[in-house]
Amino acid sequence: MAYKSILVHADLSRHAPQRIAIAARLAHAHQAHLIGAAMTGVSRFYLENNRGMRGAAVAAQISALHGQAQAALDQFETLARQAGAVSLERRLIEDDEDGGMAVSARYSDLTVLSQHDDSEALPGAMSDLVPYVMLNAARPVLIVPRSGQFAQVGTQADTLADNTVVVAWDGSMEATRAIGHALPLLRAARLVVLALLHPPAGHAQPARHPGADIAAYLSRHGVPVEVRQTITTGDIGAALLGMAAEVHAGLLVMGGYGHARFREILLGGVTETVLRQMTLPVLMAH
Repeated sequence: MAYKSILVHADLSRHAPQRIAIAARLAHAHQAHLIGAAMTGVSRFYLENNRGMRGAAVAAQISALHGQAQAALDQFETLARQAGAVSLERRLIEDDEDGGMAVSARYSDLTVLSQHDDSEALPGAMSDLVPYVMLNAARPVLIVPRSGQFAQVGTQADTLADNTVVVAWDGSMEATRAIGHALPLLRAARLVVLALLHPPAGHAQPARHPGADIAAYLSRHGVPVEVRQTITTGDIGAALLGMAAEVHAGLLVMGGYGHARFREILLGGVTETVLRQMTLPVLMAH
């Protein structure tokens, strides 16, 4: 597969410029159509925040929300063109952040979001935006950390360390989906480290070395792969991030585990740890 459409969240967060630049560079590298989506939050405004407001006050609030969304799209267009994206689309969505992004993500090959930042509480911002989209879109999400600078994500870099990818493998359907969705990025890598922190349990494995089948699958796709098997008794999410730091990886690919229940997001322990402590961009798929 190839990425033909990439969706990026457009808002006025201080994290938006890096998120948009990364999405635009990916779109340029893959000759993909880039969509910037800004949510007005109008449905949320009506349903939750201002039931008692009427008339002119309602109109003024809606106008302000539309103005913020348009400003976010203006910034998206400027930054995307500066980063080299050619095929652009501005998408203003009459919805709250999580619902609007999750639905739009279903029609894109990859969605680019930022890790939640508690120190920046924008009006209408959802603290569970990343897990909600990951669990409800049936598409992969690329999450950019709130701290650090990441010029190269999934594109050709000047050094091996800049373009090393760690892939978490446990034999699960989620990990399998993540690898399938990440193939365009894995093929661009100079080295893919297949991380087995425990031998996969509950999945049919050949008698030979664990990970051999998925490594062979990746090799047939032209992916330069190396298997690393480690047994850890501690937090697996922290161990994954530690391995990524050890090999100076520029990207972590992993399955996302959890269940969406109304407004409550129930995440697996590894997923929650990585979303909270991530130090490099992460591609997740559920």
